[in-house]
Amino acid sequence: MKKSSILCVLGTAVLLLAGCVSQQKYDESQQRNAELEAQYKQLNDTMGTEVASRDMQITRMQDAIKVSLNDQLLFPSGGWEISDQAKQSIAKIAKILAPHQKNKVNVNGYTDSTPIGPQLAAQGVTTNMILSQKRADNVMQFMISQGVRPDMVSSHGYGEENPVASNDTAEGKSQNRRVELTIANQNQ
Repeated sequence: MKKSSILCVLGTAVLLLAGCVSQQKYDESQQRNAELEAQYKQLNDTMGTEVASRDMQITRMQDAIKVSLNDQLLFPSGGWEISDQAKQSIAKIAKILAPHQKNKVNVNGYTDSTPIGPQLAAQGVTTNMILSQKRADNVMQFMISQGVRPDMVSSHGYGEENPVASNDTAEGKSQNRRVELTIANQNQ
């Protein structure tokens, strides 16, 4: 056999082996998926009232769960203090996530495209980005107060980025004012 042929065969073998996943990694992946699936089912069972009233949407993604909380549940218009009803709902979510927490929780805040008014500006909230960050931070801090591990939760405000509906209608704006919790494996 020629030297170049041997190198070609060895190179192909290395590429094939590199694409293989060890049984241990596969088993770990299956275990993480099973844990997410169990949390997804538990969230759906526990949060049925909120989901039925359309205050919350729970979506199972490939390697994560997304819980979207709309503005009517969470905050007063132009505010960032969490309502009592929202605290009850978030406490239920935290009760599911906190015990034996292995998955990271990302709290993402969003607003509609309405410019910040003078009342908020007087409070130091000069942009939708700042407002969305304050909302995300409050949800994150409340989750921590309910037992979610501080090292396993983070928050980020996106302002009016990533709208899920048109900002041309009141209904669309309402849908865009939301907080999303993404529950994902720590490595995601």
